[in-house]
Amino acid sequence: MKKFKGALAVFFGAASFGILSTFVKKSYAAGFSLGEVTGIQALLGMLLLWVMYFLTSAKKSSSQRFSRTTPSWKIIVAGFSTGIVSIIYYKCVQLVPASIAIVLLMQFIWMSALINYIVYKQKPSTRQALGIIAILFATVFATGAMESSFSDLSLLGICFGLLAALAYSIFIIVNGKVGNDYPPVQKSALMVTGAAILIFTTLQPFSLFDPETDMLIYQYGLLLAVFGTVLPPFLFAYGMPKIDIALGSILSAVELPVAVAMSYFVLHEKVSGIQWAGVAMILGIVVWINYPKKIR
Repeated sequence: MKKFKGALAVFFGAASFGILSTFVKKSYAAGFSLGEVTGIQALLGMLLLWVMYFLTSAKKSSSQRFSRTTPSWKIIVAGFSTGIVSIIYYKCVQLVPASIAIVLLMQFIWMSALINYIVYKQKPSTRQALGIIAILFATVFATGAMESSFSDLSLLGICFGLLAALAYSIFIIVNGKVGNDYPPVQKSALMVTGAAILIFTTLQPFSLFDPETDMLIYQYGLLLAVFGTVLPPFLFAYGMPKIDIALGSILSAVELPVAVAMSYFVLHEKVSGIQWAGVAMILGIVVWINYPKKIR
C-alpha cells in the first residue's frame, strides 16, 4: 500500500508538469507576454514555497532540523538554471504547438546521458545507448517530421525546444548535486528565488505590479505556480523514497502523454495518428530502458 501511494504521488507530480504548456498557451492567447508568464509563475511560486517552508519549519523540533553546509547563495545561483529552462521552454511553446514543444523537451533523456558521459565519464549501458537511438527515431514520428505539416513549424521554435531540453538536462544534474543538506521545501524555495531573480533581471516583467494590469494573469500565474513549482516537488519528495528509481523514471514519463492529450482536447491542436504513435514509442522506450532485468 505504501508503494502504491508513492507511485500515485509520482504519477500525479509528473502529470501536473504535463498540463503546464496548455496554461502557457492560454496565457499567450489572452495577450500576455513571455516575461509576464514566466515572471508571475516564479513570483507566486517563490511566495508560496517560502510561506510553506516557514509554516512547516515552525512545527519541527531542533532535532528534526537539517545541518547545512552549503551556503544558501549557491542554491539561489543554481536556481538560475530553473529560470533559464522556463524562459527557453515557454518561448518554444509560444512558437510551436504545445504537443510538439513537450516532445522536444523530452530530448533531455538522451542529452542528460550524453552530458554524464562527457563530464562525469559515466558510460551508458548497452540498453541505454540503444534506447537513446530509439528515442531519436521515435521523435521523428512524434514531431510529425514525416508529414508535410512539419514544414510549417517554426525552425526557431524547434531550436528553442532543443535548447530547453539541454537546459533541463543541466538543471537535473545541478539539482541533484547542490543543496541536498537542506529540507526539500527550503531548497525549492531558494532555487525558485534564483529563478525569479534571473527572470526579473533579464525580462523585467515589472508590469505585473502595475495596478492596471489585467488580473487574469494572476489566475494563470497561480495555476502555473501550483502545478509547476509547488505541487511536483512535494509529490516527488513524498513518492520517490517509497518506490525504486526505475519505476520513478517510468512514471515521470507520463508528463509526455498528458501534455499531448491536453493540447489535443483543450487547445484543439492537430495531433496525427503518426504523432500519437511516436509518443507511444517514446513511452515504451522509457519503460524498456528503466525496467529491471528479471533475476533468476
